[in-house]
Amino acid sequence: MTSSHTSRRVLLLAHTGRAEARAVAVAFVEGLTREGVVVRLMAAEAKDLGVAPTGSGIELTESETDASRDCDLTLVIGGDGSILRAVEFTYDSGTPVLGVNLGHVGFLAEAEVGEIDATIRAIVDGTWTVEDRLTLDVAVVVDGAVVTTTFAVNEASVEKAARERMLEVVLEVDGRPLSRWGCDGVVCATPTGSTAYNFSAGGPIVWPRVEALCVVPLSAHALFARPLVVAPDSLVAIEVLDRNQGAGVLWCDGRRTVDLPPGARVEVRRGSQPVRLARLHQAPFTDRLVAKFGLNVEGWRGEGERRLLGAQDGGSPS
Repeated sequence: MTSSHTSRRVLLLAHTGRAEARAVAVAFVEGLTREGVVVRLMAAEAKDLGVAPTGSGIELTESETDASRDCDLTLVIGGDGSILRAVEFTYDSGTPVLGVNLGHVGFLAEAEVGEIDATIRAIVDGTWTVEDRLTLDVAVVVDGAVVTTTFAVNEASVEKAARERMLEVVLEVDGRPLSRWGCDGVVCATPTGSTAYNFSAGGPIVWPRVEALCVVPLSAHALFARPLVVAPDSLVAIEVLDRNQGAGVLWCDGRRTVDLPPGARVEVRRGSQPVRLARLHQAPFTDRLVAKFGLNVEGWRGEGERRLLGAQDGGSPS
């Protein structure tokens, strides 16, 4: 995103329970306000940070649903969990989210903790871009009536509520039954979430630009229980069979839960609006996978390697 405006407003959210996050957040507040950027903070977080609005370009709010109003950007200090929390604040407004990674893998984050000055410069200059990511709309139906609607950025998972019992479900895709399982649950993931729970459950990694939904059964007792990749406009439904003695539970992004009585139906489809992630770099997703997972690429002799060798030899690569 580029703009001729020099004055910007940024919502800053931080995992204030961590000393490192508090220190980084304060550094961003000081650096951004010094550059004339207005920084909005949640009142409780500002107290944790020891920051007060003293006419220095700092605003406070107590409203989570309205926190990102009029903001150009939401800056998040923390890991992927903090970014998913920020999306809950900004989903309705569509404010782009820029994550500064303090977690371990941090697939949703764009900047690292050592890049504070460069990140501030990008925010001030407006040199970031926006990448729209597919989301999920999730509905819970009980006795023919929709009782809950919500959304997910990474995944919606239907899981057993009691450890000692399996959950019996039927999977439906595009209005047709596909398979019945006694299982621990079923994960429905977006490409963005394919490196999260979906990955841990044995599902495929899907490049972010691919529009598709992943469906992965969890510990299913069945001959056919393979991960599935379905069309982005498919309707995926998971029915909790009436014969279940216990309830199931719906988890969305590991943050929001809904109890599922026997007979409940969970419908998952492409979200009506995407989540908007701010990007500072245009590195290929392959490079992100290698860096985040520490993958071994020793011995690769691809085009980039040949170009590097040619530069070192003073000649042109073949």
